Amino acid sequence: MQATDPTAMHPRRFVASGPLRGTIRVPGDKSISHRAIMLSALAVGESRITGLLEGEDVLSTAAAMRAMGAQVERTGEGEWRVNGVGVGALLQPGQALDMGNSGTSTRLLMGLVASHPITATFIGDASLSKRPMGRVMEPLAQMGAEFTASDGGTLPLMVRGAQPAVPIEYRLPVASAQVKSAVLLAGLNTRGITTVIEPVPTRDHSERMLRGFGADLTVEENGGERIIRIRGEADLSPQQIVVPGDPSSAAFFVVAALLAGGSDCVIENVGLNPTRAALFTVLRQMGGQIEELNRREVGGEPVADLRVRHSALSGIEVDPALAPAMIDEFPVLFVAASLASGRTVTTGLEELRVKESDRLAVMASALTAAGARVEEREDGLVIEGTGGDPLPGTSTDRAPVATHLDHRIAMSMAVAGLVSRDGVEVDDTRPIATSFPNFIALLESLTAQ
Repeated sequence: MQATDPTAMHPRRFVASGPLRGTIRVPGDKSISHRAIMLSALAVGESRITGLLEGEDVLSTAAAMRAMGAQVERTGEGEWRVNGVGVGALLQPGQALDMGNSGTSTRLLMGLVASHPITATFIGDASLSKRPMGRVMEPLAQMGAEFTASDGGTLPLMVRGAQPAVPIEYRLPVASAQVKSAVLLAGLNTRGITTVIEPVPTRDHSERMLRGFGADLTVEENGGERIIRIRGEADLSPQQIVVPGDPSSAAFFVVAALLAGGSDCVIENVGLNPTRAALFTVLRQMGGQIEELNRREVGGEPVADLRVRHSALSGIEVDPALAPAMIDEFPVLFVAASLASGRTVTTGLEELRVKESDRLAVMASALTAAGARVEEREDGLVIEGTGGDPLPGTSTDRAPVATHLDHRIAMSMAVAGLVSRDGVEVDDTRPIATSFPNFIALLESLTAQ
């Protein structure tokens, strides 16, 4: 029997299959899942986590914390038990920490290692190994950590933690929740007060969860800026954590239901943290019917069930101030804009050029291949919508849409295929497993009703 090649691409054609009907629950929030594993591993005692996202990225975080001394084990679907080692007690990993495709794991764990007396080497896949780590290294080096990186500040990369680390006051030059979180995590094992100044607010899961575990953390607003202070040498207490559904994962189904005629579906347990949920605000501005049911709070995070119905969307100019609160959702917003009436203009999106792929260039190329009218600019896309008519799609005699190993490109173009005349073929569905292993199964369950 011939062995299958694990590196072989998995192309797939996504075709129109009628309205989305029914009720689904998306996997746990990826950002919260990463942080839940890390902070549980730094608490002394046993933490329980339910609703954890079990994609490859989060499993990379779990493996890294295990390599540094924590007991991290799966007890059921989405259910995990973590026995932590305590702040300051991480062990030297015996081998390189393989981060796979996860930029979040890499940057946050660089922060953790930076203030512990250990040395760790980070490696990753081809996509992650192209992503720059310099803006995380800069503040951590100010705290005393030492780095040996590949050309361009990329992986493979070695971090030698500072002993002792020095508290700093750091103003973020670019809005980045990952850089902020790395500095705050380094501050956990740094004597004194570490301060991060955020000119533009970014997702605040780290702050919420650090406080939940008992860290002495304060947030002050001053002149539109957020000043976050954490007192080091913290003692974290174990927690019971319920991870809400990932709004970034829900986004694909929300857009698909808005665009596919006759759709009416409910997505349960969606996290609506205001630093993450701006896509839903923008889609409502475009005319999308998105109703919040059973709004509640779970583990310090706002949550609701979203009822979404097919809607006629209109193009708008997207406020660039909203970009940090929907940065991962722009690829699927570009799909929504492609079927809206009139023009949608996005600006201030330079950050998208250094994600898993250059998401501006890749989405402009992919949507153009599917028949959308797209103009790529330096800091965003301008899209002339079809007014609700299906996209032409990609013909079977043409090359598939290139996803560049980027899970969000693959899922966004899957949605485009659902609202196209001839379907859209993507070149590789494997990257979807990094963030959303059961994406295709859930999509099929809604279109099969």
